[in-house]
Amino acid sequence: MESVNAKYVSQKISKTRWRPVSHSSLQQPDIFATGSWDNEDNKISFWSIGNNGTTGMDDGFEGDPQLLCEHKHDGDVLDLQFLDQDRIVTASSTGAVTIFRHHQNSQTISVSQSWARAHRYPCDNAPCTGVVCSSPEIVTVGEDGRIIVFRADQEGVVRVIENADSSTIHAVTYLRTSEILTVNSIGQLKLFDFRQQSNSPSQILSLSGDRVPLHCVDRHPNQQHIVATGGQDGMLCVWDVRQGNTPFSLMEAHSAEMWEVHFHPSNPDHLFTCSEDGSLLHWETSSPSDMPSFLQGGRNNSMISRSAMAPAGGNQSLINAWLSGDSSKGRLETTHMLPSQTLSVNSLDVLGQCLVCGTDGERSLASGPSSTTGSGGANRRRSRWRWTARPGREKGTKRRRVRTRRVWRRRLRST
Repeated sequence: MESVNAKYVSQKISKTRWRPVSHSSLQQPDIFATGSWDNEDNKISFWSIGNNGTTGMDDGFEGDPQLLCEHKHDGDVLDLQFLDQDRIVTASSTGAVTIFRHHQNSQTISVSQSWARAHRYPCDNAPCTGVVCSSPEIVTVGEDGRIIVFRADQEGVVRVIENADSSTIHAVTYLRTSEILTVNSIGQLKLFDFRQQSNSPSQILSLSGDRVPLHCVDRHPNQQHIVATGGQDGMLCVWDVRQGNTPFSLMEAHSAEMWEVHFHPSNPDHLFTCSEDGSLLHWETSSPSDMPSFLQGGRNNSMISRSAMAPAGGNQSLINAWLSGDSSKGRLETTHMLPSQTLSVNSLDVLGQCLVCGTDGERSLASGPSSTTGSGGANRRRSRWRWTARPGREKGTKRRRVRTRRVWRRRLRST
């Protein structure tokens, strides 16, 4: 059976991320952060799950998540990444890049470092659209086409690539320790090697035909030459940056823009995508007999952060399945994680046995056992987020339907 918790909040959630946990710990992630957008006062917030923030390997999620603390954020939160267990970096629509520190003893948040107008046009601010961290290094990209490198222990900027792109850069990820990969609004992936003095990309990959904007990118945690992207047409593209300049596989995924794509950081035969069409998809390349370890409650996993580098290796047959997009013989299956479509699912994160996502979902409130009433009456609409638990189930077991709410968390363990 699935374990489900849900809670209403009063903000649209643009980004959500799990706080990293120790490699050596068997603890599941128990704290996540959210960032808001399109509100009069945007915020970053830290939330705790379980009993006082502690969750065992086989424990369910009991009760609502608890808001630990929150802090005002200038502008929309366009990206959000943990630098370490205490610090988180935000990308703002004002062009600013900010490091916030979570003080766990007092449950407060303070600004540790900020670079105002890091991304800008000559006469105006340019939104900072993406950030990726490898402590103490921080890399940001923006609508201004610039790539900026910071260090958390330095006040100044380490490096700026002024004309990295003539179009908007939408997202960035590390490919290897000294290499980053960006995606832009004309359907290109660009590889930059920081070991080189040149500001030109060392490699450019692109979609053939129409220049469909790409919105998100993630690299395979074990095979860094394999990356997945999603864009305006809702297609899931898998690339091998070693071979050719076009995607290896293109798969129909969503009916509208794909906002995020993430490989599971320790079980990359599983991949997750979310979209403007209100859906969140779970993609898996294993056959029914290849039950992955993170769906088996009795198996121990070492937990890692999404930004951490995993060692090379991995199951080559599964990697080949991603590259071929082979859905025959059960090699590639998709599952809708949400019981019903909502408005845009903006963000997701998966770590260990847990998944969290944030949406713009709003609905008219009405009387009845599954409705929520407010001071505004039956037609009052509220932003909300939700989470749910554990998509893994025995064959033939039906999923339980849950009420429509706003951010979801899924505990991925066997029934």
